[in-house]
Amino acid sequence: MAEHVFLFGYRTPDGVKLGLQKGQTPYALDTAAVPSLTWLLANVPASDLLTQLNDAVAESLPNDTAVTLNGLLDQQPIWAAGVTYKTSEEARERESENSTIYTRVYAAERPELFWKALGHEVVSLGDPVGIRYDAAWSVPEPELTVVFNARREVIGFTIGNDMSSRDIEGANPLYLPQAKVYDDACALGPRIWLQPGAASWPQLEIRIRIERDGAAAFSGVTSTAKLHRQLPELADYLGRCKRFPHGVLLLTGTGVVPPDDFTLRAGDVVRINVDPIGELVNTVHVVGAPSNP
Repeated sequence: MAEHVFLFGYRTPDGVKLGLQKGQTPYALDTAAVPSLTWLLANVPASDLLTQLNDAVAESLPNDTAVTLNGLLDQQPIWAAGVTYKTSEEARERESENSTIYTRVYAAERPELFWKALGHEVVSLGDPVGIRYDAAWSVPEPELTVVFNARREVIGFTIGNDMSSRDIEGANPLYLPQAKVYDDACALGPRIWLQPGAASWPQLEIRIRIERDGAAAFSGVTSTAKLHRQLPELADYLGRCKRFPHGVLLLTGTGVVPPDDFTLRAGDVVRINVDPIGELVNTVHVVGAPSNP
């Protein structure tokens, strides 16, 4: 079985640098050969990616090197697909008092796609994720996330958390940008599992655990096998009439929804695990305040 290969960022006195992990060993990359993730996504086709990276391997790093995507992502827009799991469709219908709009989206030929964040706004492993001060019903959404290059070829996958204010979106679907797009609402990481040129979903389990005061407040699991939309389909619609010269990332929807009486609180810890990518861990904080919105 081939060893897994990952891209990651690691912090240095000069900022976040790009690294490559092969199997269990992390390596620094020669910045003259691969200046940044943005350069890589803009210039290197999927067919040449692994060769380019292997040729750029420099010295090995300590095995306990802390990894992050915060500071590695820059000009890449982060988009998201909605209502891609049956579980999500059913939950959205309940929160919108059975409007049927989400059932129609689930069954439609055209998927729901929306803008989520810019790369430099992303929070990663260990960073706080946000809930809006003016939302009463906030949840995390654990999602497999696709990394595309400028050619819209798959480079690999990472873990995403599409934080969401269910009461705001449920009040009116047109409020979706307010429910989804605010400070610290998009978490990605801890690293990118390289699968250049992938044309179908990898068969992965997506697990989430929310801890409150040291105990589990919610846990759940889903599988990419339950995704209603196919990878080439989402890539096609994402790139229709839209170019991404620095690459683009796509959150692919959630199949795990906490019960309707659950809402996140400040101090909760959200753990999302996808093997072999790793675990994305973030603590919840409140974004904004009535006196300082």
